[in-house]
Amino acid sequence: MKLTITPETVAYKKPFKIAYAVRTELPIVHIALSDGVHTGVGEGIGVSYLGENQASVLKDLEGVRAAVEAGIERAVLQDLLPAGGARNGLDCALWDLECKRLSKTIWDLTGIAPQPVQSVYTVSVDDPEVMAAEAATGPSTHLKIKLDATTPVERVAAVRAARPDATLIIDANQSWTMEILHEVAPELAKLGVEMIEQPLARGEDAALDGYGGPVPIGADESCQTVEELEGLASGYSVINIKLDKTGGLTGALALADAAKAKGYQLMVGCMAGTSLSMAPAFVVAQLCRFVDIDGPLLHSTDREHPMVYDQGCVSVPDPRLWG
Repeated sequence: MKLTITPETVAYKKPFKIAYAVRTELPIVHIALSDGVHTGVGEGIGVSYLGENQASVLKDLEGVRAAVEAGIERAVLQDLLPAGGARNGLDCALWDLECKRLSKTIWDLTGIAPQPVQSVYTVSVDDPEVMAAEAATGPSTHLKIKLDATTPVERVAAVRAARPDATLIIDANQSWTMEILHEVAPELAKLGVEMIEQPLARGEDAALDGYGGPVPIGADESCQTVEELEGLASGYSVINIKLDKTGGLTGALALADAAKAKGYQLMVGCMAGTSLSMAPAFVVAQLCRFVDIDGPLLHSTDREHPMVYDQGCVSVPDPRLWG
């Protein structure tokens, strides 16, 4: 087995702004795993708020190169590396390699029947009029609005005025307090917001125990893997599943099954990667109420055989891309 690890950087079309960062480019790691006849590919980005970055993902991958090149199964990989960007890229490459070896699709292997899905388009946090202008031209009928603690209602109201037709969810990226949540949630409900993602900081969300506000609350940073479902604050009713958090499609499907069994609604998210990250996330999207796999729409370049988006409706991936 030969493992090829390639660091890459993809430029955003315009600065991507969230509550705690402004980004103009996205460092990623492309992974190819070849048995000499067939090659499986994957992409890892990492979980920045847990200290991961391109350098750490590369280091983690190099640390397991010998074990991987000696031959490895997906089940063994789950114990070889912790959940994160490196394991995600390898896990997805192993899924893709198995598809190619068996001349089957990912749908054959998982038993999931694929259908097009409607993804949100992400509107970066900015002045209300700027956000409204971006929403007005956004290529989807579903929008995810990035917010911080400053004038959240005014920003959402501006987007709603620009897009009265759109389904809206918001993402506070850990930037609120309970006081802000209590204050703004009723107003956001009036504006038709369907879900508030991660209002409080990871590790500080016990305050959501017993919360029963007018808009469902989603856990992103506060739930990485199946293990973190246990003890999650009871105010959460939606789990945002991201493959970089779960360490790949294997972990993502396990989290989806466990969360669904506990009565949570499901969301699939992304770390804004290329179509190579979105293709395995599309598998999880088949199980989800909310879908956020718009990464390629934010970038100036993409992979060959890219994901196809039509007003946010995402088609089944081309198996020449992945799976």
